[in-house]
Parts: sequence; C-alpha cells; structure tokens
Amino acid sequence: MGISPETLALQNSVTSAAIIDEFKSDAAFQQVSERLMKEIMQRDQEDGDKLAKGIQLAVDKKVLPADVKMEPITKISVSGKTADQVADEIIAALGDAPSKGCVMTLQGLSGTGKGTTVDKLREKLPNAQTWSNGNLFRSITLLAVTHAEQKGCELKDVLTPSDLATFCGMLEFGRFNDKWDVKIEGLGCKYFVSEVEKTVLKESKVGKNIPTVAEVTQGEVVNFVQKALELMAAGGTNVLLEGREQTLNHIRTPNRFELVLDDPVIIGMRQAALQMGGKANDKVKAMEKPDDAAVKAALEEVLASMA
Repeated sequence: MGISPETLALQNSVTSAAIIDEFKSDAAFQQVSERLMKEIMQRDQEDGDKLAKGIQLAVDKKVLPADVKMEPITKISVSGKTADQVADEIIAALGDAPSKGCVMTLQGLSGTGKGTTVDKLREKLPNAQTWSNGNLFRSITLLAVTHAEQKGCELKDVLTPSDLATFCGMLEFGRFNDKWDVKIEGLGCKYFVSEVEKTVLKESKVGKNIPTVAEVTQGEVVNFVQKALELMAAGGTNVLLEGREQTLNHIRTPNRFELVLDDPVIIGMRQAALQMGGKANDKVKAMEKPDDAAVKAALEEVLASMA
C-alpha cells in the first residue's frame, strides 16, 4: 500500500499506524517489536516498584492510609482504535460529570497511548485541564535544597517527616492571577509555579536532587494533589490526571479508566514504529523529491539498523 512522505511527516499516531500496517508481517519488525515490548514492560515494572516503595514509606509514616477503598476502574481496549475513538468512549462513560466539573484518572502500560488520549480529551471536553505532579516534586525539592543550604547540612538531613510537612505547608494551591496555580512561599522563596516552572524549577540544583526527594515525598504529594483536584473540580474544571496505578490508587474519584491492549506486543510495535518514523523522516526531509518508494527504502534502512 505504501506510506507517503506527507503521512511520514505527520509524525503522529497516523504515521505509526501506517508503519505498523506496512511492516507487521516483516520478521525483523516483529523481532524488534518484541524486544522493545520486553524493555518497556521491564521499565514499567521497575518504575512501579520504586513508586510502590515510596507509597509504602508514606504508609509507614502514616501520611497515607494502609487500606484504600478503590472505586471501580473502567477498562478501555485501545486495540484497533484511533485516539479519537478511545477518547469518545471515555467521554461516553463519563456521562454528565464533565458538565459539572470532575476529576478523571487514566492509567495503563507505557505505549497504550495515555498521553495521546489525554490530549484528545482536553480538546473534546469543556474547561479541561491536565495535571502533572512533576512541578510539585520540583517545588518541594527547591525548598529542601534551600533549607539544606541555609543550615549548611546535607540534603538527607532535611528530609525528615517534620521537615517535609513544613515544606508542604509552604505550598498553597488556589486561584492566583485568574488561574489555578501553586504558590511557593517560605525560606526566602516567593514564587508562582507557572512563572518559574521553566527557570527556577529547572535549575540544576533542583533537577539533580528530584529523585532523592521524590522517593520520600510520594505520600505528601498525593495528599496535596487530592485537595487541589477537589478544588478544581468544584470550580467546574475537568481535571485529567494520567499516571501509574501505584499513586492513582490514592486519588479518590469515581472516574477511573485504564487503557489496555488485547496483545501486549502492540506496545513494542508502536514504539518500533515511532522510532522508525522519526529517523526515516529525517532521511526523507533531506531528499529533493521523495516519493512512497523513497519512504519505504528509508524505513527499511532504519529497521535494519534496529534489528
């Protein structure tokens, strides 16, 4: 059937679907896809184990409850569906909740299309906004590093439960300057996250210490997020929260969804197609008048290098 230069240049789910359709019977593509699937699933397991360790630490500190009563999760099969179809299925399941404002969580293995689905939901739902925990971890890290500098001690010395509670008390979520934002105020710091997320919160002293702080602050962040989400939903916002089940299990909402695939190898196929498409597009862009045959040759060359 062939893949046109225009389809390759899209660099989105349409491109990936076209590459998969073109190469799904190719032995090398199948081999690469299976290898990538195993790598992705292993990383997911490792990341999940780290999160579970952080959650257990929060439980041990009594920051989070040991027993959580989970709301039912609606599983959405993404096999053979476009991102629009998946988003429409979720919206149908939400019923009238978006007309009032709600919190929706989305989980699933890497490669199931969570990010793309959230983007579609944000386009289709009224007053929709995504939420990321990343800037919260950065904010707490900034305060912890600042406190350690002021005390002249090591970072680990200011990560006690009482210190962490103090740092979280320096964070306030609310409507600031006509938008939802987090205010950081304490230890000489006074910022709005939206104004410093690409500057102060990206400084190296913050970035290099995030893993250390994140490991011991999962519970504190979950509790902060829960309150923030409730405020946003009560204000009529539809909040879209994508993440891993270890943390999402502690977010209370009746609107819980999980993206699943009938065959996990599709995860590897999608990743293979994504990598092939990106590298082949670079080659094709350098050509004067590429056609379908040139695209196929570029994709085959990239696949050979990956096998």
